[in-house]
Amino acid sequence: MKVFPHQKARAIKPGSRRPAKELCSDCGLCDTYYIHYVKEACAFLNQQIGELEEEHHGRSRNLNSEDERYFGVHQEMMAARKQEPIPGAQWTGIVSTIACEMLTAGIVEGVVCVQNTKEDRFAPMPVIARTPEEVLAAKVNKPTLSPNLSVLEQVAESGMKRLLVIGVGCQIQALRAVEQQLGLEKLYVLGTPCVDNVTRAGLQKFLETTSKSPDTVVHYEFMQDFRVHFKHEDGSIEKVPFFGLKTNQLKDVFAPSCMSCFDYVNGLADLVVGYMGAPFGWQWIVVRNDLGREMLDLVKDKLDTQAVMSKGDRQQAVQQSIPAYDKGVTLPLWAAKIMGVVIEKIGPKGLEYARFSIDSHFTRNYLYLKRNHPEKLDDHVPEYAKQIVGQYQLPD
Repeated sequence: MKVFPHQKARAIKPGSRRPAKELCSDCGLCDTYYIHYVKEACAFLNQQIGELEEEHHGRSRNLNSEDERYFGVHQEMMAARKQEPIPGAQWTGIVSTIACEMLTAGIVEGVVCVQNTKEDRFAPMPVIARTPEEVLAAKVNKPTLSPNLSVLEQVAESGMKRLLVIGVGCQIQALRAVEQQLGLEKLYVLGTPCVDNVTRAGLQKFLETTSKSPDTVVHYEFMQDFRVHFKHEDGSIEKVPFFGLKTNQLKDVFAPSCMSCFDYVNGLADLVVGYMGAPFGWQWIVVRNDLGREMLDLVKDKLDTQAVMSKGDRQQAVQQSIPAYDKGVTLPLWAAKIMGVVIEKIGPKGLEYARFSIDSHFTRNYLYLKRNHPEKLDDHVPEYAKQIVGQYQLPD
């Protein structure tokens, strides 16, 4: 039996200092003996998204195509929603349904997903789900840093050969970099877009600063209507305008890794399910390769679908938001509500809203990296991100 180098390595203890230091996204790789590969695998030590795109999708993204420059390599994009939503799901339950179907059909033996601890509904607990019930126990996003890859040693010890991993961009880049060392016959990767995760303490500050009832929030999302939607235990929805957020108090809650990330759209997953490129109330699906199409085909008869659309112009709004965020400007609530209504009516929608969100975060993150880690700027920012940021005037 072949012994890989990592099997002789020791993991560092959870919570110990990480090789990426303050830029660590806590993806979980360093909690396993796969830490042996961390200098090559970590997205914040070795940005290699272009090379990994080519390896796993057959090519890197076409920078002459605006859609690929923004959304990555793909065969198809669409808007979708489940005809019969899963009760309690964050959206309609497309991600959970795909995972359940793959287990039920025997396509995979396990699903890496994230449940929550018994003590805290927002505290992530990565697991290898082996039944649909265990998958459904993981529904609803946990908007905190989550060590999903910490279960990779369990995968090796179980003898499992066919695996589905659900994760966000930084986790998936590390996973792709060590994929050949996992001993799997088949790996499927179902990604979600991700931006602005926080520590558990940072999440609590965000909830207490933003929601009228932080202790009853079940989940929340930054929605296409330019409002944060908080769902509460009684089923009510609280809506807070983006422009009314207390930016001056919240600028420091986001993890440095998220402030240095340029893979919002999870470019290395086989299939991506999110919301930002879809009309309000729908989800956005990106099929990147044949494995992604295989996953989507399992559930397509359970979905209503429509073509993606794009409307409006994001660029002026993005340019105006750059100095506002940089200076921590917070509007009075009445003004924020008015601005939100106006932008909802005339602002970007569909794919243009997605570009707005990407532009806003990439410009902010580029500035963060330039000011805090200037030595990493050239190597860490992918070419597609440099082109996106280059459309705007940035402060010094």
